[in-house]
Amino acid sequence: MGNLGWMVAAAVAAVVASWAFDAVVKLVWRPRAITRRLRAQGVGGPGYRFFSGNLGEIKRLRDEGAGVVLDVSSHDFVPIVQPHFRKWIPLYGKTFMYWFGARPTICLADVSMVRQVLSDRTGMYPKNVSNPYFARLLGKGLVLTDGDEWKRHRKVVHPAFNMDKLKMMTVTMSDCAQSMISEWESELGTKGDIVEIELSRRFEELTADVISHTAFGSSYKEGKQVFLAQRELQFLAFSTFLSIQIPGSSYLPTKKNLKTWSVDKKVRSMLTDIIKSRLNNKDVAGYGNDLLGLMLEACAPEHGESQPQLSMDEIIAECKTFFFAGHDTTSHLLTWTMFLLSTHPEWQEKLREEVATECDSKVPTGDMLNKLKLVNMFLLETLRLYGPVAFIQRRVNAELELGGITVPEGTVLSIPIATIHRDKEVWGEDADIFKPERFENGVSKAGKYPNALLSFSSGPRACIGQNFAMIEAKAVIAMILQRFSFTLSPKYVHAPTDVITLRPKYGLPMILKSLKV
Repeated sequence: MGNLGWMVAAAVAAVVASWAFDAVVKLVWRPRAITRRLRAQGVGGPGYRFFSGNLGEIKRLRDEGAGVVLDVSSHDFVPIVQPHFRKWIPLYGKTFMYWFGARPTICLADVSMVRQVLSDRTGMYPKNVSNPYFARLLGKGLVLTDGDEWKRHRKVVHPAFNMDKLKMMTVTMSDCAQSMISEWESELGTKGDIVEIELSRRFEELTADVISHTAFGSSYKEGKQVFLAQRELQFLAFSTFLSIQIPGSSYLPTKKNLKTWSVDKKVRSMLTDIIKSRLNNKDVAGYGNDLLGLMLEACAPEHGESQPQLSMDEIIAECKTFFFAGHDTTSHLLTWTMFLLSTHPEWQEKLREEVATECDSKVPTGDMLNKLKLVNMFLLETLRLYGPVAFIQRRVNAELELGGITVPEGTVLSIPIATIHRDKEVWGEDADIFKPERFENGVSKAGKYPNALLSFSSGPRACIGQNFAMIEAKAVIAMILQRFSFTLSPKYVHAPTDVITLRPKYGLPMILKSLKV
């Protein structure tokens, strides 16, 4: 071998040695060092296993819970959705460390520590976007951006959600709900006074129709392929939830990656067509007064800015965010509300009486909806027990102190919302019981700690669409109560499951009876 050959071999050996050293540091030395540091501060947790961390046990516990079916009177789905938190909190306390592969993760089930993280305005706890599949699903829009990027996106999007705009949107929401209800009444007409309908799918279509109209000036039928493609992305993203994301692996032409790229390309292409259609018609109808119109106006050259506030790619990302987040979470809120109304007939009657008093038989307006106090309480308690998002995460971008603990840079903070919402130290001994009265004096006084309801997160990064979701849910529930009484179908199986958002595993078959004489 000549000198050049020896030099190449030496270079390759140096690279391999450097890679091996780096792997030993990340997979062996660093986990041990972090474990010692945190245990010295009183933070325990399950022991680290080489490379996989605690993922093996988490998968095993989830597999054990996958076949569990609950009684309809039980609201404790944590052993199904978050079995590792149910097992580890009694062993290690509300604050403990576990390992997602070689990535240190701290469970924060202590409300005071959660409040410190979520109320932060300094940017010390950015969103955790380590999974590229989730980024493709949601888009790098308002939900996943941080810092100045987030402020820029929020400046453009926020005006679409002021209360005046939302009141105008109520008319559209009611129109969409009326179309759905008319379909139900047609089915009742052909089948008699009673009909069985699977509601979860109907609510998915309804909320997709609402977000299509209010945000994109189209109908669900026009945007249906976008929703179907995003649903595919959702299940692809969830299938990677308990997988270690090896750097660069998302660029390899694996079967899952090829499918993800294909579906994502389809979503982007369809969204681009929607945007181009609006731009082509702007001289006739302007940009429009909906979310898409506001974003397009913000990126228009004539807007007066030296640089557009949002690029076209960023507008597409926001469209992805709102196509998914704007309909998926609200559809599940409606589904679980109907489930609880059907299993609590006394509350169904109370709410129907309130709707009759405040709305009579009219289509609810924004002002009418504001007076539905019992409906609001009922929705808040539904969000406490069946919030669409069971946990959220943040990341520590520099070593810092949190609740008296020095947390290493790069640590992920996992906030188990479903677990916190059942904490008896926060909500009282009746935390496992469905009790809307706890919200009689508002959210801040419902538990022993203010702001303990985390269904829309809290602090400066709280969900920008929470008022939109609540108004839509009130309008739809009020209109259903005006026209139908309902009970659970005997076919219903109570097995809440988490596919990024919480849903009934086998749907929500419901028996509806017309209230028309």
